[in-house]
Amino acid sequence: MEQAPADALLRVRDLRVHFPVTEGVLVQKQVASVKAVDGVSFDLRSGETFGLVGESGCGKSTTALAVLRMLEPTAGRIEFEGVDMTHLTQAEMRPIRQRLQMVYQDPFGSLNPRMKVGDIIGEPLRVHGRAQDKAKYRTRVGELMDLVGLLPDMAERYPHEFSGGQRQRIGIARALGLEPSLLICDEPVSALDVSIQAQVVNLFMELQERLGLAYLFIAHDLSVVRHISNRIGVMYLGQIVEIADRDELFRNPRHPYTQALLAAVPVADPELEATREQQLITGEVPSVRDPPAGCHFHPRCPHATDRCRSEEPHLRAAGGAEVACHLFEDQA
Repeated sequence: MEQAPADALLRVRDLRVHFPVTEGVLVQKQVASVKAVDGVSFDLRSGETFGLVGESGCGKSTTALAVLRMLEPTAGRIEFEGVDMTHLTQAEMRPIRQRLQMVYQDPFGSLNPRMKVGDIIGEPLRVHGRAQDKAKYRTRVGELMDLVGLLPDMAERYPHEFSGGQRQRIGIARALGLEPSLLICDEPVSALDVSIQAQVVNLFMELQERLGLAYLFIAHDLSVVRHISNRIGVMYLGQIVEIADRDELFRNPRHPYTQALLAAVPVADPELEATREQQLITGEVPSVRDPPAGCHFHPRCPHATDRCRSEEPHLRAAGGAEVACHLFEDQA
């Protein structure tokens, strides 16, 4: 992993989140561990969007929850706005969470169905003591609704009265209430219709330009990530295998897993689609309870060598990217 840039808003180093596997009823004994996140490192700069992609179960959402300290890291270091928050107490995390907010995947499940929309959006203000002046509180809620394209009279409605896209706008407005510098977006458009996805992604981009926000944007849809991200990290089985600028990643993917992911994306040109090289991944995804030795991808990689089977690669500079692959260790 290259040295962190001076303007890094978020620094994550060697993050690990392991869950114990136990046996027994009266006396439980740990017999193994699920390595959901296993040595993840990346930086996120102020005002940029860092996309995190990979197959379901690769550890993207667990990484997000660990960064928020909603899951306790097993090991590693998380630094936000210059503060090491890895081992802070929940009380010490309280002021930091005002600057670090989350937009959830399920826009309906993340909203309290018994609360009116105005109360949902204003809840963070009340929790953090910013609602003493009722007039200013109501004004702020109205500003947040306007910011995400909701009409003032919608404040008195309940979540079930809205479409999926409108519910996600409510969730975004709630996340913006405390004026955060970083939003962690955990697959925020995957539950929406394709036509609505574009509207919500464009809203994210407009808010970023207007408010100077940074995003950790988690998704499995590569077209969405390509549209919104500045840099992209590719995860496989709890590890990041490649980090590159958006255009560099799509133009010249280096890791065999990244190449296979991009090859699976349909092309809107029938002639090109019929002639382009196919790179199919064979085999099943190994278990995170018992990942393969060496490179986790070697059982499915067409280029695997004996070294790949025994020695784990780490992120290293390779041309214009960082790649965890022995094939690229000599490329600087």
